Amino acid sequence: MTTDLETQAVKLFSAKDLVYIRRIAENELADLPDEALQTVEDRDSLFVLSNGEGQQLAIVEGRDAAFAAARAHEMKPVSVH
Repeated sequence: MTTDLETQAVKLFSAKDLVYIRRIAENELADLPDEALQTVEDRDSLFVLSNGEGQQLAIVEGRDAAFAAARAHEMKPVSVH
């Protein structure tokens, strides 16, 4: 039996206009090409923007920039830890 709360949670986490923002993990940096990191000043300030299915949409330098990028594309950013 599915409760109303479970139904609302599924809708919330699968909403097409949500983008999830989290700091990139150290092990994920190794998977990036060297040229992608050449202009990055602080690797600890890289954030990943992902959709509800976990697909990476972008990697952005700076948390504020990540939120701004999401809003610029008419998406609702959500911080994930």
